[in-house]
Amino acid sequence: TADLPEKEVRKIIPLNRFGVVDDVAATVNFLCSEEQSYIHGQVIGVNGGLAI
Repeated sequence: TADLPEKEVRKIIPLNRFGVVDDVAATVNFLCSEEQSYIHGQVIGVNGGLAI
């Protein structure tokens, strides 16, 4: 993918955009909250749906 233009790379990501720091931060914030108290031992991909 290093040789592909940015627009072409975005086309293969289902959300059609690159992730930003806030995308990861929101996931970390959720995982540190009480709302996630029943989630254990999971790998959570913050990847815009690329690994579906």
